[in-house]
Amino acid sequence: MQPHMKAGASIIATSSQVGLIGSESLPDYSATKGAINAFTKSLAQMLVDRGIRVNAVTPGPVWTPLNPSDPGLSAEEVSDFGSKPPSKRPAQTEEIAPAYVFLASEADSSYITWLILPETGGLPMAG
Repeated sequence: MQPHMKAGASIIATSSQVGLIGSESLPDYSATKGAINAFTKSLAQMLVDRGIRVNAVTPGPVWTPLNPSDPGLSAEEVSDFGSKPPSKRPAQTEEIAPAYVFLASEADSSYITWLILPETGGLPMAG
């Protein structure tokens, strides 16, 4: 591995809650997100001796401008998007972004590596 990253650096992957719990309707997506979680933990073990932290954020449903433009969703499905977590709503991107800032900050998370951080609106997860 090339030494482009120095001690104190942080790698943050993006996964999904379905990488932890699976999805009957999205098995391929769930599998790739589960692979990201395993890769994150493996890479964290590889790089901890170099002082490089590796973590992942695993959001639940997040509202983006792509949601209403998804041709595979009906208007009813779009309006119901993200209503399943205990919070009864999808996250907004500005609610998810602080997790990345926290994990990127050596001042705030210098002792955190190998973490799979679920941001799921209250849906219990094991990371």
